[in-house]
Amino acid sequence: MSEQTSSKVDFSKYFQPPSLKDARRRRRQAVQIINDFSIPEDMAAIGRGKQYLIETYGCQMNEHDTEVMAGILEKMGYHETDDPKLADVILINTCAIRENAENKVFGHIGTLKTLKLEKPGLILGVCGCMAQEEVVVNKILAKHPQVDLIFGTHNIHRLPQLLKEALFSKEMVVEVWSKEGDIVENLPQSRRGHFQAWVNIMYGCDKFCTYCIVPYTRGKERSRHPEEIVQEVRELARQGYKEITLLGQNVNAYGKDLPDLENYGLGNLMDEIRQIGIPRVRFTTSHPKDFDDHLIEVLAKGGNLCEHIHLPVQSGSSDILKIMGRGYTRERYLELFHKIKDAVPNASFTTDIIVGFPNETDEQFEETLSLVRECEFDGGFTFIYSPRAGTPAARMKDNIPMDVKKERLQRLNKLMDEFSAKSNAKYQDQTVEVLVEGESRKNPEVLSGHTRTNKVVNFRGPKSLIGELVKVKITNAKMWSLNGEWQEETQGVR
Repeated sequence: MSEQTSSKVDFSKYFQPPSLKDARRRRRQAVQIINDFSIPEDMAAIGRGKQYLIETYGCQMNEHDTEVMAGILEKMGYHETDDPKLADVILINTCAIRENAENKVFGHIGTLKTLKLEKPGLILGVCGCMAQEEVVVNKILAKHPQVDLIFGTHNIHRLPQLLKEALFSKEMVVEVWSKEGDIVENLPQSRRGHFQAWVNIMYGCDKFCTYCIVPYTRGKERSRHPEEIVQEVRELARQGYKEITLLGQNVNAYGKDLPDLENYGLGNLMDEIRQIGIPRVRFTTSHPKDFDDHLIEVLAKGGNLCEHIHLPVQSGSSDILKIMGRGYTRERYLELFHKIKDAVPNASFTTDIIVGFPNETDEQFEETLSLVRECEFDGGFTFIYSPRAGTPAARMKDNIPMDVKKERLQRLNKLMDEFSAKSNAKYQDQTVEVLVEGESRKNPEVLSGHTRTNKVVNFRGPKSLIGELVKVKITNAKMWSLNGEWQEETQGVR
């Protein structure tokens, strides 16, 4: 089979489903660096007078991909709209992590069928992680003929060519690459904000946790060269950005695949970025297996490196962690947790936890609760296990009854809530620095932002503060957020 599949016939004849065996061999394949991206001349003005809408599901990486696709479309003359009825191109950027996200996407595709009938010239595309899954693509082909275009995560840079084919073709255009992905530099981006920015430092994941589809949908770990990243961060600093977040599916593995840079990792990169004039620097998502001592030493230097660590544990049981393929034990996680906490005493910690994994016993779930009690996380994302087609865990018997899963999740969330409230209570009557991100979703008269430790703070103040770093005194510490008063006398407003 060719590495690239472009099809106007039965896609199932050409699609190569994810293979754990093949994927584990993929390190042998060289990663190509592409620096010559450009819009084809015949597509440079195709969108003039037209509008696009990109709807995004999933993680920060999906958000960043959306910024790139938006940048490409705007280079082609399109303008953004938030009204589907006005759009000439609608792209649905999908997430494959959880089943409920997939169900939402298919439900939404169904609702767009009426709009497509009313506006036959509309181009409707499905892209992102779900588009890398064989079962998803075959379902779209069989049940959703209103879709014009399907493409995956590795070929976003080919959006102009794919859109051209969709515009002038009478058949569905499908192009999904089964190869593991390259690195394409110099892609245009239409950033969603003017003071916060995502910066991809690497792509893909080689951890192969048994429940996770990401290594298949995002490909192998491949790092951008530090010179490219530092240059991008410096440009963001020049433009006045206040905060950047370094992105990677497994951000701690950064640099391990760079043959020309020996022993250069995330700690080295952050030590360089620490010296650039960006007030706040974050990174996500961490994997405990690759969180090394050098990175901890760099984080302890403080400065613009924010004191917030997202450190997914997934389970507090070493036996379950082994079945999950996480590559560490409960003891190793706790050792790492306390090492970071000792080095960065003011750090806040958040995590991810799955309950009801196949064969999880009551005793093993209690181990998760005891780990949460020891770590006293500031917050976290908690989930009931759901199988993802194509993963090893999907072949395991899902033998935990749903009512048991729900009961465990309820108990876990209650405990997490207790520690979130305890953590937030420490901020009562304290004055904190807040990056003002916009209006509160609940009240447009209230502004909202985050502290360096990633706590949500709501307060009243002029809209001119949006995008600024301000001082706020906390007057009411709630379970999941903090209310405060803007300390106007402590600073001027630009």
